Amino acid sequence: MRKNIALYFLNDFLGVLGMGVALFWSAGRIDWLAGWAAVAVMSVLQPLVGVTILLFQPDLLVERLFPPQGAKKWDRAILSFIRLAQLARYILAGLDQRYGWTGGFPPAAQLSAMAGCFLGYGLLAWALASNNFFSQVVRIQSERGQVVESGGPYRFVRHPAYSGMILFELAMPILLASWWSLAAGGLCAFLWFLRTVFEDRTLQAELAGYGDYASRVRHRLLPGIW
Repeated sequence: MRKNIALYFLNDFLGVLGMGVALFWSAGRIDWLAGWAAVAVMSVLQPLVGVTILLFQPDLLVERLFPPQGAKKWDRAILSFIRLAQLARYILAGLDQRYGWTGGFPPAAQLSAMAGCFLGYGLLAWALASNNFFSQVVRIQSERGQVVESGGPYRFVRHPAYSGMILFELAMPILLASWWSLAAGGLCAFLWFLRTVFEDRTLQAELAGYGDYASRVRHRLLPGIW
């Protein structure tokens, strides 16, 4: 167990390190306040998810570290594109900083975006704490006796974690003060939306009881809208 915990947080550390390299290498400088703010935010948010797992869903640690076979092919493709778009977001933000494509940016918008990043990850953590089957990949966990989870934020929308991630993907480029980066963030948000559509169809077709749950909780991402 300790080895898996260490591996999980090592992965988080390497992810934040890779983000920092993408930002500051493309910017060509390290005296960039927004870049450091983004790294600081992720240095808090990434461990937050790990701590949430340890406190509320310790059985999920291995599932999230080493997902078994059975993930949908479309899901692996979408996740690959999301990771590429996230990398592009940081590289574009750095290049924007280097060449001044965006120009002046309202500090108030950046502060609001920072709050949006925390809110988005907070929603993700709440969803994770409320769902015993919160895997990193879309698959029906028959060996774990998967059932429909309807507590916590799942009382309001069917995919609250994706709501949080879409908010985060749109907020991070604004924190970095880059309209070009926001284009990549918008692509990330669209891919999370696409994953929501496909995952919801999969759950309705393959998970017992999900159809009844969907009839009670009618909206996927935004209460009263969709």
